[in-house]
Amino acid sequence: MRFFAILLLSYIHSIDLTGALNGKLIHTEKSSINFTAACIKFPCKTTKDLFKSSGRYIITNNIATRFQIYKDCIYVAYPRYLSGVPMTLGVTCKTSSCGAVFDPFPCWTYQEEGNCDALQSVSDIHIDKNGLLWALDPGITNTMHEATRRCKSKIFVININTKKVVKIIKLEKLTVSNSRLQYIKVDYTKDGRCFVYVSDAATRSIIVYDVQAKRGYRLVLPKAVVHGCTKRDVLYLALLTCSGKTKLYFTYLSASKLYSIDAEHLHKGNTKGRIVEVGTKLEDIIILGEDGCYIYFRHATRADVYRWNTTTCFKVQNFELVFKSQPGLLTTHIAPDYNRNKIRALQSNFHDFIRGEVGCGVKHQISDIQGCYTQPN
Repeated sequence: MRFFAILLLSYIHSIDLTGALNGKLIHTEKSSINFTAACIKFPCKTTKDLFKSSGRYIITNNIATRFQIYKDCIYVAYPRYLSGVPMTLGVTCKTSSCGAVFDPFPCWTYQEEGNCDALQSVSDIHIDKNGLLWALDPGITNTMHEATRRCKSKIFVININTKKVVKIIKLEKLTVSNSRLQYIKVDYTKDGRCFVYVSDAATRSIIVYDVQAKRGYRLVLPKAVVHGCTKRDVLYLALLTCSGKTKLYFTYLSASKLYSIDAEHLHKGNTKGRIVEVGTKLEDIIILGEDGCYIYFRHATRADVYRWNTTTCFKVQNFELVFKSQPGLLTTHIAPDYNRNKIRALQSNFHDFIRGEVGCGVKHQISDIQGCYTQPN
């Protein structure tokens, strides 16, 4: 059950966090947003005190790892890696003296741990072009200590404008007892059909779900995909539409290769022999996000963020340095800010969180990345 923490610690001890001290920072300081878990908006002080006294709110146990921006609001996922996380999905549309102030999203009712009609632990989120927020909930909490299966795995689909849960996709028929769901991607075809892809690292699989048809299947990846892995650690996904063609890229953290498959093969279930080897990774990489033809990533042992234009060969000379984190911070996700024509990075002292050394709480910062986004198709 402690696999997650042990895996991360093995990389954190070797990460170079001094890069931002040398040379000029690429991101713009003025547009940065800072926050900690201390800035959660409770219904009242009495409720907050009750959460604290009962152990349901432990500031140092809260960390935001994924985020999305829609209009003037920021949505964040707080996975329940440890106990004491009162909300697992939050939103902020304003700032205060302590930075961003977060409300639970869509409301407090959906944050109740142990209630299988509510969110248990959101591992990843995506907001689509229709203003729908897709939240992946593996249903497992306390994953860094004694992992507890609270509920079955689900995807919650929430209308941003109405704050209504419009759909819940149950994944129990597409998972097994040891499944470890991590990332979600949402894909719309030209004729309006919607497909969802979810990585299942433990079973070497990608779940493909046809939303309109209300059915899906598990794409079991070839054994070559885990070549170089000591364990099936983290299975990253990146979905890109470039030059009119949509591809799903994937790789394990410690695997030696990056792979892709055309989305049209996933739509048809015609996947045999369709997986393509994109290139060899000289180092372990962490995929942080995508935009247009670009995949953003950082090396597991360094804080700097790079992007790769997928129309070029997957080689070091085609990796462009685009962001240097603040000293002591690591980027965990990048996302487009369409209203401001920017790409933004979510950073935190994630390494301190894993080691239990965050002091008064995890430091978070959302900052600009160099360059502009590419309009979605």
